[in-house]
Order: sequence, then C-alpha cells, then structure tokens
Amino acid sequence: MNFSQTIKERRTIRRFSTTPVAPELVGSLINDAACLYKAEGAPRWRCLIANTPESRHRLVDSMMTKMKESRFGKLIPAKMIDFFVKRITDIPAHLIFIAESASDQRQSDENYAAVCSVMQNFQLLGWDRGLGALWDTDPMFHSEAFLTEIGLQAGERFAGILHVGYFDKAPRARRRTPAEQKWTAIGGGGQADGLPSDRVRISAQSILEVLNDAVWAPNDGLREPWRFIHVTGNEAVAKLSDSSGDASSAFLLIVAKQEADPHKQEEDYAAVCCLIQNVQLLVKSRSWYSRRSIPDWIYDPDQCEPFGIQSGERIVALLEFGENDRPSDSHSSPPPFLNITHL
Repeated sequence: MNFSQTIKERRTIRRFSTTPVAPELVGSLINDAACLYKAEGAPRWRCLIANTPESRHRLVDSMMTKMKESRFGKLIPAKMIDFFVKRITDIPAHLIFIAESASDQRQSDENYAAVCSVMQNFQLLGWDRGLGALWDTDPMFHSEAFLTEIGLQAGERFAGILHVGYFDKAPRARRRTPAEQKWTAIGGGGQADGLPSDRVRISAQSILEVLNDAVWAPNDGLREPWRFIHVTGNEAVAKLSDSSGDASSAFLLIVAKQEADPHKQEEDYAAVCCLIQNVQLLVKSRSWYSRRSIPDWIYDPDQCEPFGIQSGERIVALLEFGENDRPSDSHSSPPPFLNITHL
C-alpha cells in the first residue's frame, strides 16, 4: 500500500451502499490493522462485530434508547426516528472497539492509544479495499442499554464504533493546516531545520515532510488538536536520550490540546493517536526507524514545563527517529492483545 496516498485520500463516509461486506474480509482487516501497530508493552483491547441483520437491529435499538427517552427525542416525529434507524441498520458492518482500563494512567493511555491506532489502521486498510468508515463516539448513544448490549465490563473503556461499508462517492477533501504552523523547536534557537550538531541524522525538514502527510488524520470538526515540539540542543536532548537511548536520534513531542468538555478531550486524544500512527506508517517507506513511547515523566507538570507545555495541553507521546540501521525487531512488540467476538 502507498500509505502517503491512502492517508491523504481517505475520507469519512456517511452514506453507504447496502452491498454486503464479507465477514472474512472484516476479520482479516482487523488482524492486519492490529499487526501494523507497534508500541512498548502489550496493550489490551477487544473488538465486537455486528454484521448480521439481527445483531445490527439489536445494536441500533440500544443506541437509540437514550435519544428516545430524552426531552429532545420525544419531540422527534416517529418517521424521522424510523428513517434514522433504517439508515444505520442498512450499514453492512459495525465494529465496536473497547480498551481495558488500568490502575495507572500510563497503561490506560497505552491501551486506549492502541485501540485508536488500530481503528485508524483499519480505516486505511479498508479504504485501500474500497471500504469506507464512520468513526462514531456520540455521547447520545451512551445509554445503559447500549453499554449492556456491547457487554462493557468494569475496568473497560468504550473507544468508538466504526460503521463500515462500501460507498458510491467520497466527499471532497477539506484543507489541513500545514505542520509548520503547529511546529516549535526548543533548545537550539528555534530553527526549523534542526540541531546544531552533526550527531542527529534525521533533519527537521524531513520530519515536517512526514507530518504534512500525517495531519490528514480523522479529527472531529477538523479541530486539529495537535502541535509538535522538535527537541533540539544538547541539554534538552540529553533528557530524552536518557528515556529512549540514542543521542543521535531526532526527538519529537506530540502534544494534544485539552478541551474543557471531557468528550471532546477523548475525541482529540484519539485524533492525535491517529496522527501518530500515520507517522509510524509513513516512516516505513523511508530509510528510518521510528519509536513511539509514553515516558512516565510526561505525567509530571514540573518535568513537562521546560518543554513549553502550557495549561490546557498534555504530551501524548514521544517519537524518536533515526536511521534504519538497528535490528528490525529492536523496538517491536508482540501484536496487541486481540479478542474479536460477534455481537
């Protein structure tokens, strides 16, 4: 697959055809999507599939419960509700993704990031096969009936639904903000093309080229809730080198805006995870390695402050880039825990 082309061409699809999607294809794409995700540890998550008429109707009925019982829902004509129900049940497949929570914030974030990254991989792999998807997290659906239907257990976190199917027409592209406008360099005078040191082999300009493809990540309302901090200068790099191990690497902090609305916070965190996954896929076509990590220190505001992290922001991950002269499995991990069941 040409990842650069697919990332830029993929669109959110809202109108699907009723052409069936083979269950074998869905299962294969989920497994392939899981294998494309690389991170430290073994994040845990699971996926439920509703792709039969009966399971789709059960899912949609549970999704509609909260809306029907709300004051707003009681004002909606029955014909409109029936139209909405039919529109969703006609979509051939619905994939519900659930992440395990954890006792510590870092592992909980790792599990959620894994789910979001796999969902993005699925969208890209599906697009390459002519499948479109709509990533749905609308809080209107978060009723007790819905959570019971998907079997959400204590210690689990609903990540979203991918509504999946074939489509006749893709929406037109909407402009993305160039990565240069979201870019800060600290520790080396703020120059966009990098370190005053010949130890670093990957230039800032090369990283920006990757980011300008990666910003074509799904994000609700095109809020583009990310920014990039290129860490330059020996003192700043020394801290990150201690975390990741190679002082000749290039380092990039990926930062997410923190909205006041908790639901928007989750959407924006998911969007940033998709962007990071895009970066890792794009690097595969270059003679680089990339390593994504979540160091413990990013949860300490005092340690984040020297990197210019502001109130209302958080670091999502540290990306390390270097020339691809390491053993191929030096930073790989086993495929994420994968549990696929049918609703």
